[in-house]
Amino acid sequence: MGSISYAQSTGRDVTPQRITPRISTPTAPANPFKAIQYQWKKNITATVFWIGEKPTANNPTPNHASSWDTAWQHNYGGYDNPDPSMRVNYRPKTFKPQLNPFYVALPYNDLINHRKHKPEAARVIPWWNRRLDKRHGKTSCKGRWVQIVCGKRVCYAQWEDCGPFTTNDWQYVFGNKRPKNTKNKGAGIDLSPSVRDYLGMKNMGTVHWRFIDFSRIPRGPWSYYGSNNPFVNPRLDPERKAREDYMIYLRKLRDEAYRTKNNRQ
Repeated sequence: MGSISYAQSTGRDVTPQRITPRISTPTAPANPFKAIQYQWKKNITATVFWIGEKPTANNPTPNHASSWDTAWQHNYGGYDNPDPSMRVNYRPKTFKPQLNPFYVALPYNDLINHRKHKPEAARVIPWWNRRLDKRHGKTSCKGRWVQIVCGKRVCYAQWEDCGPFTTNDWQYVFGNKRPKNTKNKGAGIDLSPSVRDYLGMKNMGTVHWRFIDFSRIPRGPWSYYGSNNPFVNPRLDPERKAREDYMIYLRKLRDEAYRTKNNRQ
């Protein structure tokens, strides 16, 4: 009697099965090479403020601290004297600033406190998915760049404080509404003395402004100073980490495509 095979004895199909390997497609992060089109805020009243400014009737909040830096004046290196006779080369005459002297305030704060963001932040902030520090309670607004136009002059500065007068006007800052604030001719942006001097404007002048990606900003006096300045400290480039992450994603995508191709051969 002939031998009986395993398949005959068990009644199971032992035909070799082709195993299809699992292919995992990497999740695509936001493409940092695709420019965000930020809209212009036109004909906005601009007031002048400065680090170390004492409270007044028109500005009840002292500026030795900012919304995001409790030691703002100390970290800056001193009092950012707005007196033109006390300034040189768009900075204070008496010391070299340790932070960028080209700064602005806008009337929105994305934080509720040091642990939590406001509920609308992820929905309304255009660069939310590209932000450098994605931890809870870390602002995604501080240090972002704005482009400001007054007449034929164009200036660039970093967002370093909140105001004037309010910190919840996301509909204006990120949307298409006019400023909620009605004081000081409805001011919608505060400018540092350096920005004021570069634009050649006076307090409560009118400007146009918009956000701008750091990679599109030319060098100028706004690129000279400051540990918070990505021109000085390239590690602070808000798009740098996003570019690195995106290139890692593209390499993973390429490697998965090669594996898929090889498995089909």
